Amino acid sequence: MSEPVLLVEKTGEIAIVTLNRPTAMNALSRELRSAIAKTVDELEADPGVRVMILTGSGKAFCAGLDLKELGQKGLSNPNDTITQGDPVRSLGKFSGPIIGAINGVAITGGFELALACDVLIASPNARFADTHARVGVMPGWGLSQKLSRAIGIYRAKELSLTGNFLSAQQAADWGLVNRVVNHEEQLLPTCLQLARDMLSVLPEMLVSYKAVIDEGFAQSFGDGMQTEQRRARAANVAVSPEEVEKRRAGIQARGKSQV
Repeated sequence: MSEPVLLVEKTGEIAIVTLNRPTAMNALSRELRSAIAKTVDELEADPGVRVMILTGSGKAFCAGLDLKELGQKGLSNPNDTITQGDPVRSLGKFSGPIIGAINGVAITGGFELALACDVLIASPNARFADTHARVGVMPGWGLSQKLSRAIGIYRAKELSLTGNFLSAQQAADWGLVNRVVNHEEQLLPTCLQLARDMLSVLPEMLVSYKAVIDEGFAQSFGDGMQTEQRRARAANVAVSPEEVEKRRAGIQARGKSQV
């Protein structure tokens, strides 16, 4: 019996989702994209899961679309091949934070999958590359727009118009990943601790704060400010002085424990 193409392990309120096609560098076959969509729907419907960690099995995070499969089926119907079963859109249905544990190469569609995460923690073995221009396929999952917003338009053009690889450390220096762990075996423990830190905030804020950041990021600065103010007026009116005082004490205690 063959291994499932996607593995899910739940630990408390955290779901570790692992792309599991190691011999194909976790390339996004039609089957894997379908599994991602189904799994995200299930996790979003599960009130016991509030944070997701996305990673890959073997030496790769994700090599992008399965070019072997595309070579057989072609791109005669781009909507069916790329837009349908869009794993980035699927991940966007998860309302909680997604931590990308980038364990190896994230290439083209795999790069787009990484950019769909909310926080990126990289192994020293992680590398990023956009090879759309070398394959001759235009990006359809957001890379051409997200990358320039993450690292600046000049650096984004350098990567996308050359197809060159970006090392884990350079990605950190450019602000693409949050940080690089010292050793590969520290990757998942670091991500799990970060997930626990996220779970320590108020449950409703974990979702609503992520939502306002994402909504504003897709707008102009002025519109984003209006979005923040609109959401603040709607939410903050329900917070009592007693609740603020209680939470302030908790913040002070946490601050002292982290000194």
